[in-house]
Amino acid sequence: MDILNETESKMKKTIEVMENRFLNVRAGRANPSMLNGITVPYYGVPTALQSVANITVPEARQLFIKPFDRNIVKDIERAINEANIGITPTNNGEMVILTIPELTEDKRKEYVKQVRNLAEEAKVGLRNAREEARNTVKKEEYPEDMENKLYEDIQELINKYNKIIDEKTKIKEQELMTV
Repeated sequence: MDILNETESKMKKTIEVMENRFLNVRAGRANPSMLNGITVPYYGVPTALQSVANITVPEARQLFIKPFDRNIVKDIERAINEANIGITPTNNGEMVILTIPELTEDKRKEYVKQVRNLAEEAKVGLRNAREEARNTVKKEEYPEDMENKLYEDIQELINKYNKIIDEKTKIKEQELMTV
């Protein structure tokens, strides 16, 4: 059925969005994805940080950002400060160094709450996709038995994807709470 395939692809997209948003929740370890969305003015054009610098993880709690053009080291430092990611950059003239601080228990719990909120937003997205699919089924005016079968299939889809959200949330929570 076309409706089921379309609904499932929307649900998969919802899971992908949630996973990408999970990457921005810090776990006390250095991860280049924590710099996603940071732009640096490069020759007057806002450019993604990943496009103007090489980002490496030499240790579990450090990120090195080595720009291709040394003249923008200060711009990168400024952009990271303005992004307000909770880490103060250090500039050694050639590269910007980010040292990720240890997370306190309270901060870990705060991040877990944030992850749960993101998971709940994803579940709302799944419910919206289900509702959209149900409305489409109503509009198509299928025979009653086929309509009921489609409703059951749609419900099975949402149950499947809710389980996936719960599993991924649990994994992220464990990652956050691990010292």
